[in-house]
Amino acid sequence: MGGYPWRSPVITMLDIDKSLYDKYGLICGVDEAGRGPLAGPVYAAAVILPRGCNIPGLNDSKKLSEKKRNTLFDEICRVAVACSIAFATEEEIDELNILGATFLAMNRAIRGLSPAPEFALVDGNRANGIELECMPVTGGDGKYTCIAAASVLAKVSRDRHMERLDKEYPQYGFFRHKGYGTKLHYERLREYGASPVHRRSFLKKLEAGHEH
Repeated sequence: MGGYPWRSPVITMLDIDKSLYDKYGLICGVDEAGRGPLAGPVYAAAVILPRGCNIPGLNDSKKLSEKKRNTLFDEICRVAVACSIAFATEEEIDELNILGATFLAMNRAIRGLSPAPEFALVDGNRANGIELECMPVTGGDGKYTCIAAASVLAKVSRDRHMERLDKEYPQYGFFRHKGYGTKLHYERLREYGASPVHRRSFLKKLEAGHEH
């Protein structure tokens, strides 16, 4: 990575190892957005990129501005061999727990790819709930181009969903905090109570009179 400070962050990312391509052919990157918020679904995206694909400026979505993410969203959709976005609902999060719901959303995203991948690189340190043969990659959204692309699609899609929910439930300020547990969000929860899109399993401590 060192010695080339003028290069785009994507240059320092890894393309998929040739041995994996030789073995599997089509490989997707998978990531999620929205595991931590108190409200709204958890989103996931799966992306198959052409071999050697370079998308200038691509990085872990958390390190990008909203404007840059929106620009990259369109570019990723344009250049990808295939991409798919899916989610698990608030009810599914409460029923399964957030990890189970995240895997559910990831599997839905993978199943939505056409052509279908043979292998997945999954952001995180666990991938035992993924139906496709896969490999977890800790910090993968900052390492592999295909996972970074998935992180952008998932993040932008979820943010747009929360902005739509803001119009339905303007009293909570979803447009500003996207459902995360900010001071404003807790204040509005105490004032208005939970909405139908809040994760009840995430609000138990709040309902017991504690924020943490």
